[in-house]
Amino acid sequence: MSKQPTQLTNPLIEQFLDAIWLEHDLAENTLASYRLDLQALDNWLIHHGHNLLSVQTIDLHSFLAERMDGGYKASSSARLLSAMRQLFLYFYREKMREDDPTALLSAPKLPKRLPKDLSEKQVEDLLNAPCTDQPVELRDKAMLEVLYACGLRVSELVGLTFSDVSLRQGVVRVIGKGNKERLVPLGEEAIYWLEHYMEYGRAGLLNGATLDVLFPSKRGRQMTRQTFWHRIKHYALLAGIDADRLSPHVLRHAFATHLLNHGADLRVVQMLLGHSDLSTTQIYTHVATERLKLLHQQHHPRG
Repeated sequence: MSKQPTQLTNPLIEQFLDAIWLEHDLAENTLASYRLDLQALDNWLIHHGHNLLSVQTIDLHSFLAERMDGGYKASSSARLLSAMRQLFLYFYREKMREDDPTALLSAPKLPKRLPKDLSEKQVEDLLNAPCTDQPVELRDKAMLEVLYACGLRVSELVGLTFSDVSLRQGVVRVIGKGNKERLVPLGEEAIYWLEHYMEYGRAGLLNGATLDVLFPSKRGRQMTRQTFWHRIKHYALLAGIDADRLSPHVLRHAFATHLLNHGADLRVVQMLLGHSDLSTTQIYTHVATERLKLLHQQHHPRG
């Protein structure tokens, strides 16, 4: 993996990032987030006459409070605190500090927010938005179908290689968070559009290049998450879907919600999504609960 630290990053932070990357095999996006958060902390400490090896708990409290007062979201503060805790625990273990100033810091309360839902009709409209007579839109159609059929993260989707897909077996091999591998069924629609794309669209995008990535950009390179996110917003506009209802994981959320709506077991959904902890999947159970309430109202004599 190639990491690209900025020249302004404190060498102690880079030393820590190298250590946790080797130990935990973290994704590059996670490392980049940690770097930004910890550099913000370091800049604040320098401005207030402190440094990473001498800062005390009360100073970290002030830093976090200032961030929250400045409109920092609770979720972002929780991520920041997680990075800080790991940093100072590393310093303590490496005997660079005699204490851990984050030991008494408490994380901000995070509300359990439900993912924004798309109805099955809205998903159908979104999936039908691409005009499939051009290689780029045929690629996008196949990507949307695979995303919804498999419930992938966008990073997992754009990272798929040609060899990850077995159309004969009807499955896709996904490398998720922490390099954990899972096999996910594709379904008939996704298989059809993947076959169509591989036969009529992919070669036109590669333009003679020998790239193993399944969904290359129109320049024949690795597509970025940001590029595909812009493509989703484009098709949502064509489908008449409010942009406020969208997120980069909109079809992953719809995948889980619609499976539960049709009676899927929560643990099956957990495996398909690649969640290591069932509690992460349980945020979708509101759907099953609402469905049970509706069935009760429709069929119980006193409903």
